[in-house]
Amino acid sequence: MQFSFKKYLIGVTTLAFAGAFSLPIQAQSAAANYPNKTVKMVVPLTPGSGADIAGRIVAKSLSETWKQPVIIENRPGAGGLLGTGVVVNSEPDGYTLLVQSASYAANPAIYKKLPYDLKSLTDVNILGSSPYALVVSADSPYKTLKDLINAAKAKPGDIPFASAGVGSSTHLAAEYFNQTAGIKMLHVPFKGSPEAIQETIAGRTAYYMAPLQTAISQIQGGKVRALGVTGATRAEAAPNIPTIAEQGFSGFEIGLWVGVWAPSATPQAVLQKLNTDINRALGDSEVKSAYAKAGITIKPMNLAETEKFVRSEISKYTKIAKDAGIEPQ
Repeated sequence: MQFSFKKYLIGVTTLAFAGAFSLPIQAQSAAANYPNKTVKMVVPLTPGSGADIAGRIVAKSLSETWKQPVIIENRPGAGGLLGTGVVVNSEPDGYTLLVQSASYAANPAIYKKLPYDLKSLTDVNILGSSPYALVVSADSPYKTLKDLINAAKAKPGDIPFASAGVGSSTHLAAEYFNQTAGIKMLHVPFKGSPEAIQETIAGRTAYYMAPLQTAISQIQGGKVRALGVTGATRAEAAPNIPTIAEQGFSGFEIGLWVGVWAPSATPQAVLQKLNTDINRALGDSEVKSAYAKAGITIKPMNLAETEKFVRSEISKYTKIAKDAGIEPQ
């Protein structure tokens, strides 16, 4: 049989074209069938945290829409770094997602080197946001924000405040308040928001800048007293709590938000479906009702808007850390 270089060249070229188009075609096919099995949402924080609460509400709605289980897996530790690493190292197929709070944007300001590259993850959507409530124990001697500030100024660096971990958004939100109020306090980090608020209830820390959805039940139950909220306006879920801004700190505003991320190599069509279906879930009446009770505000975003928002938040927290004199670890 005579060898034909021309036929050989045509064959190789055909295979090359087939290989070049196979991945996009496979990705499109995967997106069309997505999801056809259980989707896992990794929350790198403790159960009962702001991200956990928002994530579970949306996961339930998505599960009903997709007719597939959507489960929450809590992997707390190191300010959310451990659980985030799990998602970074997962298959980029849309079946393992990260649900994290604003700590995602705060961590780069605290750690000199993250155990993962931010480029390893892609911004998918923002589930919602809420203000923080600066809470003290119901038995605390601090009846007003002014009481707390005066005590801190009398003993600079001695009075402890709680956070949900070094580098968490609750840490930097508190540092932002301390910086704005011109006070120095002792940072005491805990494993997560539930632990931080319990230590504050017990009076072992002076205050905790708690996500409103985490603290609302304790506020309503009289276990903690809220001295102020961090929104530009009073929260609908707690209209009787004054803002920090209206107590002599004009312009003070910072909030907790919860987002969703996927490994960066996830097919674009899958990312788009995730973004679209999450926005659809956020429009569901049951989700809206559950969010309202938890004090969570919804602001649906597309993929481009989500990316722009997250980048701006990273810049904001980096400035807060720098202005507060926090040396990256």
